[in-house]
Amino acid sequence: MLKRHWGYDSFRPLQADIIGSVLAGNDTLGLMATGGGKSLTFQVPALMLDGVTVVITPLISLMKDQVDNLASHGIKAYFLHNALTRRESRLALDKCRLGKARLLYLSPEKLQGKNFIAELRELPVKLIVVDEAHCISQWGYDFRPAYLRIASLRELFPQAPVLALTASATPEVVADIRTQLRFRPGASTFRLSFDRKNISYIARNCDFKEEQLVHILRRVDGCGIVYVRSRKRTKVIADILRQAGISAGHYHAGLSAEEKSQRQNEWKAGDTRIMVATTAFGMGIDKPDVRIVIHFDPPSSLEEYYQEAGRAGRDGLPSFAVSLVSPRHDKATLTRRLNDTFPTKEFMRETYNRLCVFLNVAMGEGFEQVFEFNPGAFCMRFKQQPVPTDSALKLLSRAGYIEYIEEIATRSRLMVVMNRHELYNLQLDAECDRVFQAVLRKYTGIFADYEHIDESLLASTLSLTENTVYENLLKLSRMHVIHYVPRRSTPYVMFTRSREPERDLIFPREVYEFRRAQMERRIDAMKNFLFSDSDCRVNTMLRYFGETPAETCGKCDVCRNASGKRTPSPVHTPTAATILYALSHHPAGITANDLALYLGVETDAVTTLLRAMLDEGTVSRDPLTSIIKSAR
Repeated sequence: MLKRHWGYDSFRPLQADIIGSVLAGNDTLGLMATGGGKSLTFQVPALMLDGVTVVITPLISLMKDQVDNLASHGIKAYFLHNALTRRESRLALDKCRLGKARLLYLSPEKLQGKNFIAELRELPVKLIVVDEAHCISQWGYDFRPAYLRIASLRELFPQAPVLALTASATPEVVADIRTQLRFRPGASTFRLSFDRKNISYIARNCDFKEEQLVHILRRVDGCGIVYVRSRKRTKVIADILRQAGISAGHYHAGLSAEEKSQRQNEWKAGDTRIMVATTAFGMGIDKPDVRIVIHFDPPSSLEEYYQEAGRAGRDGLPSFAVSLVSPRHDKATLTRRLNDTFPTKEFMRETYNRLCVFLNVAMGEGFEQVFEFNPGAFCMRFKQQPVPTDSALKLLSRAGYIEYIEEIATRSRLMVVMNRHELYNLQLDAECDRVFQAVLRKYTGIFADYEHIDESLLASTLSLTENTVYENLLKLSRMHVIHYVPRRSTPYVMFTRSREPERDLIFPREVYEFRRAQMERRIDAMKNFLFSDSDCRVNTMLRYFGETPAETCGKCDVCRNASGKRTPSPVHTPTAATILYALSHHPAGITANDLALYLGVETDAVTTLLRAMLDEGTVSRDPLTSIIKSAR
């Protein structure tokens, strides 16, 4: 099955063990590093079992990526989440019930609807997969209350084994996953060490991160990812890199589906060397030759850091995971992030009340209603800060008052709903008929299923504007010839309860105080990893994940400094180009000591190189003040 559909001759470590356990009917927990091939451990069994494999995942973008990827291998799969239309959901369930698809991806929030559960009961479910299984544990860094409903599937399908998968989990989270998913006797756990021996972990102290970033990327060959925490900064940093002659693009969740796809493809193909991105980039993207991952801003937990840094070196070749840290600023940033993630309960109650006003939901109304939601307009209207507002909406979701579905970028899709006999007698104006005929020629499967379409491609083919194509497709939809769902990128809010008075809102301890204390411990662990120079960075991380390391890694900056060896990273050695770049930011000149401080390197390394540059005449030095200037 592996060879037939994916073309591989052999499995990666643990894949065959997990697949064997699942096919034997055992509940199974797989702890595999990012890039370890988790998806194949359930996709292969799904094709071998006589029925449907249900996959629960919190990442809607990852659902779409995996369904598209499966389609490229000739495997039919569907995904369902609450932003889809009733017609789309019904079609997907019918296809699975009739054996036309082997995999059905679900968001955990879908499991709260009684009508949906009744429809799901009709399916021949043979395997239940819980991806990102740490979300079911209140000890996990990304706990999702909706995940607690997954255990109810065991009652619906008692014969189906459960496969839980995660890339990062502490021992207490592992134990909690097994408990929450009601693992049966004989359940198996398969674990790979969290140690990625080909990655050198480096924390680089610097106050001028942009210059240090350019310096590093000029010294490291191959492609890379730079992670930042704000959408705006992705473009700013990418612009700085391009100005320094480094090929770079930027990526965040607010881009259109077309922009995301184009930038991903350019980076995968090597046309763009560096991707500057928020954490929205990387999930489900398996590019093996990433040589460096740089964290411009610190993550909030070692779980997040491990997953993001682990996108480097999946081909097993030497790679770097570099964190640019400013102890003075980044420690305060991490502390502030705790307060932003857990705003006051009064702020959350106020946000709930304003949300109801914004969406025109009356007292006692709104139950199971879904609303498109514009967070920017909401914050502007009520003069609220975006970050704590986003946190308040997520906490309201965890408390069970709403379901907040963050920005979903969907491609346009359509299906013909008029029967063929009526189509023969259909009367359309010339322009609308041209558009419809072009759709019929290009998308032949639209009589049986929804297909993604590209309005810009249709417009180019027909020599029409994209808006003209859009208007004609809307016209055909209004005439009930097709069902057309235009592309959009928008968040949603669904009320899981009728509107209540804000004073009656209750935030259980496990939603607020417990979670806040947990995040504080994770932030403290992250600070210890980044800012402590007394212990091997790899061992600090391994102990956090419950492993007992036998020896130090010998490759991180702490180990190399302790042994007197130069860190096997180019970040410690300046180049002439780096010095000239730094001097371009100091037209009045700078001393060698200040230049070394600015670059974050040893003064001796700078002075040695400056002597050679003075001899070459590329820099000049004032003998009285010792000020160094570029001679260009």
